[in-house]
Amino acid sequence: MKVVMFVSNAFAIDRRVYAEAISLLNAGCEVTVIAWDREKQNPPRDNLDGIEVVRLRTGLALKHGFVSWLWNGFGLLLWQRQAYRQALILNKEKHFDVIHCHDLDTLAIGVRLKRKLGLPLIYDAHEIYGYIVARSFPRWVADMALRLEKWLIKRADRIITDGEARKAYFNTMTDKSISVIMNCKPLQSLEYEPPDNQADFVLLYIGGLHQGRAIPMLVRAVAELPGVHCIIRGTGHPDYVQALREECSRTSNVTLSGRVPFEEVIPMTKKADVVACVINPADVNNRLGMPNKLGEAMVCGRPIICTKGTYSGELTEREEVGLAVECSEQALREAIIKLRDNPELRERLGRNALKAAIAKYNWREQEKNLLAVYQSLQTQT
Repeated sequence: MKVVMFVSNAFAIDRRVYAEAISLLNAGCEVTVIAWDREKQNPPRDNLDGIEVVRLRTGLALKHGFVSWLWNGFGLLLWQRQAYRQALILNKEKHFDVIHCHDLDTLAIGVRLKRKLGLPLIYDAHEIYGYIVARSFPRWVADMALRLEKWLIKRADRIITDGEARKAYFNTMTDKSISVIMNCKPLQSLEYEPPDNQADFVLLYIGGLHQGRAIPMLVRAVAELPGVHCIIRGTGHPDYVQALREECSRTSNVTLSGRVPFEEVIPMTKKADVVACVINPADVNNRLGMPNKLGEAMVCGRPIICTKGTYSGELTEREEVGLAVECSEQALREAIIKLRDNPELRERLGRNALKAAIAKYNWREQEKNLLAVYQSLQTQT
């Protein structure tokens, strides 16, 4: 089976897309990813562990500030047009069997391609895109995105999302079957291994830096706590990152730096004592999703601090793999102190996390769900 995937990033750090593509390769599929190299920092053609990657550029530089939403939206439309044409060119050689679109900003390409080529279409919703748009664009733009998704999702043959909470949301739009493929990671070990830190208690956050994640609150909560070192790694909007950098400069026990390569995420997580997954529950998209950090913490046997009122917080409490706290500086600080001062609690929660990963929350189990979706397409055709 030959699969063409679309993703609106450069396919450099998208761990979910990579994991799915590798699983399909291992199952005997041929996978081509058509990506958008917005930053113009990656090779136009690449082979990533057997995945053929074609990166396209629009010629427009990303902008920030007033009317940036209009400029960048125009760039997205240009890329969608390029990606559609590129897929038609590649199809003449490869003869694709399946179209797999990651998130709403690629779905229009897939719908158009399905109409042209008569191929089955998979919609892989990592996010609720309209609520991401609402973070920085005018409300009417976000509403347009939400309405567009309701219209386009009906054209998909199969729908995938990352957890039961988002599945329930998409069930309100369509009566088609929705498969859950969680952001879980490959098992690292079947035996619990304590962190090898020799000095401070290490609290780790790796992920997106934006207002949906309560990272400034995390910095304030951990500020100058004795014996605690907080490491924050990730990328985001330059203005947000700059404000966060200024917040971090006011304390001596927080380290902020950039993107973490694929291969370094799990080793960094294993070295930490606790993983932080602080989410603003007012952000609907993040409230309903399963963050990568939760899956990473589980396979590494590390306790996690999540936010009450979120899907990740609910899962954390149900599986007893960490602490779920109110979204406040005081509650977060108390949780950090509690875990810092109680190594027995950290170990118990860490062992629970690994046990849960071995039983269910690992990529091998999620891979079965992915392959079942593709098998159903073969049966259909």
